[in-house]
Amino acid sequence: MPTPRETPAPTLPTPRQPTVLGSRPCSAADRAAAADRPAGGDNAEPSTTAVDEASAARSNPRTSHRPPCRLGSSPSRGKPQPIFVQAPEEPRPRGNRAAAGGIGIIAAICFAVLYLAAGLAIGLVTGDLTGDKVGSWLSGELTTWGLWVPTAVFFLAFWLLGAIINRGRWGVWVILGLLVGLAAYGGHLLGQLFEAQFWMITAQQGAQIVQDQLFAPLAIAALVIARELTIWFSAWIAARGKRMTELNIESRREYERTLEAGPQLAD
Repeated sequence: MPTPRETPAPTLPTPRQPTVLGSRPCSAADRAAAADRPAGGDNAEPSTTAVDEASAARSNPRTSHRPPCRLGSSPSRGKPQPIFVQAPEEPRPRGNRAAAGGIGIIAAICFAVLYLAAGLAIGLVTGDLTGDKVGSWLSGELTTWGLWVPTAVFFLAFWLLGAIINRGRWGVWVILGLLVGLAAYGGHLLGQLFEAQFWMITAQQGAQIVQDQLFAPLAIAALVIARELTIWFSAWIAARGKRMTELNIESRREYERTLEAGPQLAD
């Protein structure tokens, strides 16, 4: 009995596929079609499923031009992403000038008190002031140019010297503190001119006032008080300046260590 001849499945022309430029996310239908696809790859025998897919592609040309999907992870996840690392900022050196100004205000207040006390003591010793007039004299001196002009000059000289020395050692203050004393001495002379209202007197009268005050006890007291206050208060400023120098050195070392280590990635 003759064996019936098997009729092979009709071979349909494969539609021309466009160039795939990328991939798209896989839908549920794509995953189901991949699960129904027979094993064996391109060498597997054609089946009715292939015929149906080809017929569907021919009937709906839009689906034939859809790029293939990628069932795995997104390709962008595998690529290394650029990492932007900001260079560390160079540390700014810490100064001591503002502290010198703040401490200079305290020193100026002390100068005003001691200068006023020196004037009171000199008046009592010379007999120009009696004990029953001390209260009225103090209240009057608190509103005079003779007190506040040398005090202001002392503060400006103290702060200017602190701005120049900055974080310098105490020995520099001890040596240059004489300049603050001389400035306070000049402030005393200037205060006496303000007391005499120098803008209303002649130059000869002003020169005579300055000459009379050159070796006045209160002028010498202003020099000594300013000199001593500069020495003692500058010890406070120098100690703080030494601390600022140490912090600057440590910050610089940390900055250099960071540069040598290079950029680090956080875990």
